[in-house]
Amino acid sequence: MTRSDQSAKFYQGKPRLDPPPDADFWVFAYGSLIWRPGFPHLEVKRGLLRGYHRRFCVYSHTYRGTPDRPGLVLGLDRGGSCHGLVYRVPAAEGEWVMDYLHDREMVLGVYDPRWLAVDTDDGRVMAAGFVVDPGHPQYAGDISRAEMVRLIRQGEGRGGPCVDYLRNTVAHLDALDMHDHTLHELLREVDGAT
Repeated sequence: MTRSDQSAKFYQGKPRLDPPPDADFWVFAYGSLIWRPGFPHLEVKRGLLRGYHRRFCVYSHTYRGTPDRPGLVLGLDRGGSCHGLVYRVPAAEGEWVMDYLHDREMVLGVYDPRWLAVDTDDGRVMAAGFVVDPGHPQYAGDISRAEMVRLIRQGEGRGGPCVDYLRNTVAHLDALDMHDHTLHELLREVDGAT
């Protein structure tokens, strides 16, 4: 059985994105892929995705929490827009990178893998991305702000504390001059500032 065959079972019936045959392709990053892509790439550009926004809307039971003490992580939720990065992946690494991304992002099937239209300074590219499935039990789109803060404060999993994930996201977006005021405000609340 190939790695792709094994992965297909792991993704709970969600379709695996196939890289284009014999062509480079792009991957959209909006959270931890910004500072830790973990895959080979030839080029990085700033990108703007319309129709989705970055939001802490996914319960984390593995990377940033546990089933007993869930954390909260980012998802691309419907509406608005999202500044991020796009990575150009070499065609020769396409299968490996797509398997890697699915292994990383599709642990519990809370995301839907899609090709997304992302605007860059050099024009529009189609990029692989993972948007949150609002019908999944780990979707946390309707929780209160207070509950969001509580989950981020308590969450810790095999990827470390949830609050570190928030801090890393804010710091790396700031370093790229992509200030996300909503995340800054959330971090102030998590840190206990008024």
